[in-house]
Amino acid sequence: MSFPSCKADACAGLPGIAHRLRCLVLGLLLLLSALCAQAQPDNIDASLDAVRAQIDQARKVLDSPPKEAADLLPLRAGVLAAGTQADAAAALLEPQLASVQARLAELGPVTPGQAEAPDVAVLRTQLNKVRAELDARFKQAKLLSVESEQTAGEISALRRSEFQARLGERTSSILSALFWAELRMDIPGDMLRARRLADALVATARASGTAVWASVGLAMLVLLGLHAWAGMALLRLTTTRVPPGRLRRSLHAWTRVLLPTATAGLTAEAVYLGLVWVAPLPEALAPIMGRLAGVICFGGFVVGLGHALLLPARPSWRLLPLPDVVALKLRWLPPVLALLMVLTWALMQLTAQINASLVTTVAADCIVALAMGLAMGLGLLLSDVARRRALREPESAANWPPSPLWLTTVVGLAWLGTASSLLALLLGYVALGSFVVHQMAWISVVLGSAYLLAVLIDDGFIALLGPKTSPAGAADAILSTAEADMPASRFLKVRAQAAVLLSGVGRLLVVALALMLLLAPFGEGPSELFERADKLHQGISIGEFQILPVSVLQAALVIILCLVVVRIVRRWLKEDFLPTTSLDAGMQVWTSTLFAYAGNLLALSLGLAAVGIGLERIAWVASALSVGIGFGLQAVVQNFVSGIIMLAEKPVKVGDWVSLGGIEGDIRRINVRATEIQMGDRSTVIVPNSEFITKTVRNVTHANPLGLVKILLPVPLDADADQVRSLILELFEAHADVLKTPEPSVQLDAIDSAGMVFNATAFVNSPRAAYGVRSALLFDVLRRLREADISLVKPAGLVLREAQNKALEPPLPPPLA
Repeated sequence: MSFPSCKADACAGLPGIAHRLRCLVLGLLLLLSALCAQAQPDNIDASLDAVRAQIDQARKVLDSPPKEAADLLPLRAGVLAAGTQADAAAALLEPQLASVQARLAELGPVTPGQAEAPDVAVLRTQLNKVRAELDARFKQAKLLSVESEQTAGEISALRRSEFQARLGERTSSILSALFWAELRMDIPGDMLRARRLADALVATARASGTAVWASVGLAMLVLLGLHAWAGMALLRLTTTRVPPGRLRRSLHAWTRVLLPTATAGLTAEAVYLGLVWVAPLPEALAPIMGRLAGVICFGGFVVGLGHALLLPARPSWRLLPLPDVVALKLRWLPPVLALLMVLTWALMQLTAQINASLVTTVAADCIVALAMGLAMGLGLLLSDVARRRALREPESAANWPPSPLWLTTVVGLAWLGTASSLLALLLGYVALGSFVVHQMAWISVVLGSAYLLAVLIDDGFIALLGPKTSPAGAADAILSTAEADMPASRFLKVRAQAAVLLSGVGRLLVVALALMLLLAPFGEGPSELFERADKLHQGISIGEFQILPVSVLQAALVIILCLVVVRIVRRWLKEDFLPTTSLDAGMQVWTSTLFAYAGNLLALSLGLAAVGIGLERIAWVASALSVGIGFGLQAVVQNFVSGIIMLAEKPVKVGDWVSLGGIEGDIRRINVRATEIQMGDRSTVIVPNSEFITKTVRNVTHANPLGLVKILLPVPLDADADQVRSLILELFEAHADVLKTPEPSVQLDAIDSAGMVFNATAFVNSPRAAYGVRSALLFDVLRRLREADISLVKPAGLVLREAQNKALEPPLPPPLA
């Protein structure tokens, strides 16, 4: 909605009634605009007040930080949510502010020295008031958004500092008597509180009744039976329905991962339902038991992941290049690690819930971390022993794969991490040692999951888009078995390229997700990164440009659509339309190529315009690049212009036989920048187009495509000249490649004391055939002269004439296919 213009000078010329009606209409429009602009001030003010309160609360917490760094996570999440709320308020106020400013612009500026109509003055005053209020709220919302980001950054910095300080703490060593003496003093009270929690759990379980627990037990048995049946069914499905190759193995590996995960999660959920079937859990047990199902589900995931990577029972389905003896020796490690991970979480929750003493908490953490470190160390030791034993035996050493550098580095780092964690735990740095060992376990889980997911993505795309006969190396198989100019093979090439591209993008996303999960313990967890990614919808400012994700996606779609259209039209021009015109082959290639360049440039321009970079800015950038073109790209531009001149004037064309600077052959292709010349030995020479414009070029087939066969025949003076002439003409007429028009001729070129020289000439269809026809005619001439008992002589002037003729007529290459 827009106001009609109402300046003071325009209103002054109206009659009184018309002026009053106009001002009345403007007043009503202004009232409606003000009501629309002020329809939500109370909600916006309340929202901004809530944001301010959340930021002030976070500031107070930062002044007196809590003991646990984990307590800062909800506070940071609240601050980031408040910042999002402030951004939403600013986004709501911005169009309202722009609308009021547009209304003021329609009223026009105040004319100095001239009184403004009262009604217009009132309208201007009210609009200025509304604009001031909206502008104040808009600036406040932007300020609160900036403050929320700064506060969230300070909270993250505090979390990292608290985390580093906690890692540096030292307690009494578990090997010292003082540690156990303190534990004996504090353990009775902690055990009493833990017993009370256990009694509450037992009472809750008894309240459910025998029938409920019998149903839970039956459900667990059914789940175990379904687990076994699903495993066999999925194995049969993958072996019969999935084509042979890596996709079959990767799908089987993920079934081995997901089945234990689902079974463990559903079993834990069944137990939880049995506990809460009759009455809700006590307040002390609700936080622990509510999240226990998820933790047990994660433990099942770890067990399934380890079995999927090792596959001790099915070595032919194993994805990792792992020897069978190592897989058999490490099959106990995944269940142990899963149990210790679940136990670590349960102990942390239990000690926090019963408010256990520091000594008890440290002891529980230290014992579980020691067990996990010893399990990892034992797994590394068994693998190393198996490797050394296999290398000592010649038969086993042949089957043992060589260890690449990255694997040796990973194993060395694993040994170092295990040894350092165990040493830190024994010296009393329990937080540091526990963090290292838990981080090693977490890294193993993340890397194993990322490996299986990346393999599944790669195998899936190759199997879906690649050739059916060779899932691995799809692009090489297609390129080696198909001709590039066939439509079917082009489609297969596009499919192979799409498979490789999509596989690379998918694996890149997997790597990014893995890095995000690996950084979680260092203060940049998934929640923080997802919250940052959520702000990307607001766009990224680069100078004066505001790049939005929606605009980038729109630009990508525009570019892809334009490129597809350009490719379709170019193929139609090249294969259907241009062959029906009178253009030669070179001009057809040049037209289709130039259209492709122009279409690609247009697609790029439209894509940039979709992002927000207009064509006028593109022209400005092009003018700036003209300096670089003038210096660095001068040769490219020169060859481009030369190619256009060649295709317009046609001094040479595709199929011509040319000689240029010692290069002689047939022109096979004239590109925009260079020309391809095929030599007599079938090699190809790439010549810049500027060479054809700036240098002397000999075009043998430009004006006349006929080839000349010339024979110089010296005979003695006593020979019959008419007989020799008739003999040569008969040979010309008898040869099938010699043209009747223009007809062959035999001239007496010279007579001296040594003899006579006959100059015989004939024409063939192409200069490329002249060399072979001349050779055949010379064989026939020698045979006929020998039959006629006519010998040959060497006149004195013949050597000079032959040399001159050879200089004017370069040797011809053999005929080309």
